[in-house]
Amino acid sequence: IYIIGLVMSCFHIWVLTIRAIDPWYFRTMHVVFAGVLLFALVPGWKTKRMDRIPIVDIIFMIFLVAPAAYIFINFDEWIYRVGVVPETWDFIFSLMFVVAVWEMARRASGWPLAILAAVFVLYGHFGNYMPGLFYHRGYGWDRMITYLFSLDGILGLPVLASAHYIFLFVLFGAFVDSSGAGRFFVDFARCVAGRARGGPAKVSIVSSALIGTASGSSVANVVVDGVLNIPLMKASGFRGSIAGAIEAMNSTGGQIVPPVMGAGAFLMAEILGVPYYKVALAAVIPAFFYYGAAYFMIDFYSASIGLKGLKREELPIFHKIMLDKGYLLIPIIVLLICLMVLMYSPYLSAMAGIVSLIVVSWVQSATRLGPKKILDILSKGARGSMEIAATCAAAGIIVGILTQTGLGTKFAMIIFNYSGGNLILAMIFTMLIAMVLGMGMPTTAAYAICASVLAPALIQMNVPELAAHLFIFYFACLSALTPPVALASFAAAAIANAKTWEVGWQGMRFAIAGFLIPYMFVLGPAMVLEGTAFEIVMVVITGTIGVIALAASVQNWLLARCAVWERIALFVAAITLIKPGWVTDLIGAVIMAIIVALQLARRKKAGLASA
Repeated sequence: IYIIGLVMSCFHIWVLTIRAIDPWYFRTMHVVFAGVLLFALVPGWKTKRMDRIPIVDIIFMIFLVAPAAYIFINFDEWIYRVGVVPETWDFIFSLMFVVAVWEMARRASGWPLAILAAVFVLYGHFGNYMPGLFYHRGYGWDRMITYLFSLDGILGLPVLASAHYIFLFVLFGAFVDSSGAGRFFVDFARCVAGRARGGPAKVSIVSSALIGTASGSSVANVVVDGVLNIPLMKASGFRGSIAGAIEAMNSTGGQIVPPVMGAGAFLMAEILGVPYYKVALAAVIPAFFYYGAAYFMIDFYSASIGLKGLKREELPIFHKIMLDKGYLLIPIIVLLICLMVLMYSPYLSAMAGIVSLIVVSWVQSATRLGPKKILDILSKGARGSMEIAATCAAAGIIVGILTQTGLGTKFAMIIFNYSGGNLILAMIFTMLIAMVLGMGMPTTAAYAICASVLAPALIQMNVPELAAHLFIFYFACLSALTPPVALASFAAAAIANAKTWEVGWQGMRFAIAGFLIPYMFVLGPAMVLEGTAFEIVMVVITGTIGVIALAASVQNWLLARCAVWERIALFVAAITLIKPGWVTDLIGAVIMAIIVALQLARRKKAGLASA
């Protein structure tokens, strides 16, 4: 196991930084390495003995290695037959690989993702029995299974994200942890934000927004930012799944932050035929609401579980830790310069961070990384990536079926047929379709597809063009946070050492405001600066109060713990404040004022009783 992990790390470093190889070879070997480690280390059943590898697990390993050898030997012919005119042996080896990946997903993520992947496979074959727009002609088992064992299926974009981005950043995190730099980062964050309630999680807001707007990838943002923020959050009292969810939420929002917005703003400006600055300015208020909601979600959650800021005397002395271990910040500075100034790729930036960390570790004997320790970390880092690789491979099954059956593009017709001209229903359907199309796909690509098939439907319903395109872009971004193919959450779960499924659902819960904000700027275009100055100011004020009410309702805390009826009332207040219109704004403001007054009175009474 030690040697396999070591070889896996060296293989990835060689391919990503020294000599690239064909994506078929690289992604296949990524899944094979991860699968062999997972079948050796993760039990498939509760009674499994851990002192030896059962014959069943050896068979599953063969199910990965044999298909890889088969396509490498027959590669020149294979790439022309796969998914089109497969031969019998093509089908047999592809089936072995798909079954092994399915079992990897079951062990890594539990039954939900495995069942969902199986349902999609059945849909791919039996689609000719489905009603209405869900009908397709149905694919034979041979064509469908071989298609899944391709760059459009299991070896598609989710595995690309795992192999190209996530792996080296998980490796970077292993070096940070083993060098002792993690302890320094904890102390540094305690100095910076230790006195604030939930401080490290709030620091994540700023760092994720800064990195995410430039990177254009939620996954890359998570792996760059999360290796620092997630351990800090866990050290300050957050559960691993919550720390991962918060990081996924904050990192996903980076792409909606001006001025860069990944590459989405440039593409949107080209499609709309408007100056770039107009798109960037229109995104300012929505981004402010997204991260404002994130701040209060973190703050109220921290209050509800009793996390408090540290007293001044409990905090490390800033100048002392900087003099003692400040040199350990150099790898982080190198990483950020490579990403945001030199514009290196995420994996080259990660390697630069790893190399600089090894170099600066020799400043003191306590942090020094010698050859033996470096080899140990390389093996350990590979083992830390196996579960995320398994999850991404299973996500590729879902993405492959969506692509092969054309279900994603059919969703545009579903909007017209099922909304009946109702704008709210049309927006709900558009949201669902944009998130489905964005699963496992880069945001820019997902937006480009959705903008061509979905935006016209909203524009025909008198939605302003800019608002319609931003609506679609938001949900293309949020697809990285939405199970079952929540790549940002999967990456955060790998770093947090938490269950991927739990991180995914918690990420949605924390980011619930992000799912409502697009409705705000479609129903109230003043939010994207289409209106008078008074309308824009009012939407900012009422929207801010609304996201605070929403955070309080979700986290069960405002000024004190909420009663059930107060949570319901706060949710109503949030919806009415978020919806434009002076009548609904007035109703929401009154509800909010009543609950604040009641909680202030309750706190005062509790204080008198305590005294």
